[in-house]
Amino acid sequence: MIFINPKTDYAFKKIFGSSESKDILISFLNALIYEGNPTIQDLEIINPNLPPKIEGLKDSYLDVKAQLSDGRLVIIEMQVLNVQSFGKRVLYNAAKTYAFQLEAAQGYRLLKPVIALTITDFEMFTDTEEFISRFVYKEVNKNFTYPENDLDLVFVELPKFTKELDQLETLADRWIYFMKNARSLTSVPETMDSIPEIHQAFEIANQAKLSREEVEDLDRREQFIYDQQGAILKAAEEAREEGIEQGIEQGKREEKLTIARQLLARLDDETISQITGLSLEDVRNLRSIDS
Repeated sequence: MIFINPKTDYAFKKIFGSSESKDILISFLNALIYEGNPTIQDLEIINPNLPPKIEGLKDSYLDVKAQLSDGRLVIIEMQVLNVQSFGKRVLYNAAKTYAFQLEAAQGYRLLKPVIALTITDFEMFTDTEEFISRFVYKEVNKNFTYPENDLDLVFVELPKFTKELDQLETLADRWIYFMKNARSLTSVPETMDSIPEIHQAFEIANQAKLSREEVEDLDRREQFIYDQQGAILKAAEEAREEGIEQGIEQGKREEKLTIARQLLARLDDETISQITGLSLEDVRNLRSIDS
């Protein structure tokens, strides 16, 4: 068997966000948010459609959105590339999802809590070795929770998960192992196949069930991500060699422009904007000058 890579946009939403993914998503969320407890009994996947075939950085991340039976909203994002200000984007998306629940003249009492589950293929928090982190609003000195604690940020950092197949203990372990290793497996491990929802996820991820066009498209997307990662690493290396990295941290515009010029031939405008922190308009102006 060959399985598609759950970390690519098309595969991620096909497995967790399609019309046949309800039970899979319930198990996945209960595992990563509620320590395997059956807290979520039912949900509705919102806009269960596969993503369009669009080239660019947007192909490296994807939101799946669901509403739980009690009205809570959950947004799930798989992020492959570590772009600038990604943490701010997570908070922005959660806050936007929270605020956009209300129509004009509706009362705040109608607002439902939002849970943002973010899975990253890179390390975000260097001061902890835990691969699952959870953030809520708390009082600084006494550490008690804000009364209307309606924004809940949950992060899963895949590189920090190092367990082998024979070390898997919890449902979360098995789902994270699936996310990290499905692409390299040639059969469904027995210890995971016994869980119906994970068995179903492997069934959906089985490349043999895809058309040739879907397989080719997935291969292009996966190669695109590898190319983007390589380009970002190369650009960072060149920046360090030229002493520019410190300039980026200090927010110096000229240094940002210099790096952006180096990337014009390799990356699209949106990617360059997110890496350097320049506005999309700045990058487009650079490209028009250099063309």
